[in-house]
Amino acid sequence: MPVLTDERGHLSYTVTGDGPPVVLVHAGVADHRMWDAVVPGLAERHTVVRYDLRGFGDSPPPAGPFSETDDLRLLLDHLGHERVRLVGASWGGRVAVEFALAHPERVCSLALLAPPSPEYDWSAEMVAYDEAETAALAAGDLDAAVRVNLDMWLRGPAREWEDVDPALAGRLRASVRTALMNQDVVDEHSRDGAAGDIATIAVPTLVGIGGLDNADFQDIARRYAAGIPGATLVEFPTAAHLVALDAPGELTAALVPFLAR
Repeated sequence: MPVLTDERGHLSYTVTGDGPPVVLVHAGVADHRMWDAVVPGLAERHTVVRYDLRGFGDSPPPAGPFSETDDLRLLLDHLGHERVRLVGASWGGRVAVEFALAHPERVCSLALLAPPSPEYDWSAEMVAYDEAETAALAAGDLDAAVRVNLDMWLRGPAREWEDVDPALAGRLRASVRTALMNQDVVDEHSRDGAAGDIATIAVPTLVGIGGLDNADFQDIARRYAAGIPGATLVEFPTAAHLVALDAPGELTAALVPFLAR
């Protein structure tokens, strides 16, 4: 993968296809490969840019303070893209929101798949997940922490493992492990996370949510769809939290006409 290098390390990225640029921002338990099954359908009409956030995939953890919104701006400058269509999954969706709030002139449209909200009051289920991950990491049991995350973000609360394509866990496990190994360094140096007023977002927006995702993210998705003027909510009934893995065909079918606007 080509890289964009600065004093904090480098960002790995990949570019596929030709046409109006679309940037895909991965979830916080994944890397650029989570979009593999979606890219071919988008690349027929677009230049599709994927990259690994710092500390994920092929991008090393940061060597100093950084901002994920600044990183995205630097990448767009490096690639020569003035305005782009942004698609973000989970934490990547929040990065996309913050970028759209900080640099509205550089965003043509926004697609948010199960994004978190910094103001949300998490349920007991989500608190228990966080406590289980924290306990596993404190005990030095990285494998257990990976299992906790796969249970929450891939399997989800509404199905059993026999209902999940076993190949998906195999594909995701390494990226979850990398994210957990680098988590402390990323959290230490990150300068993002400031809340903004989503009512000021003035570009076409699609909010997607899996029908099998947990109740907190179902609620958050509806809040985004209600709070962003003109936003459209799209539900993917067979998907849990990671729509691009569970329902890539349905996601592509929803994104192609939306991104053509």
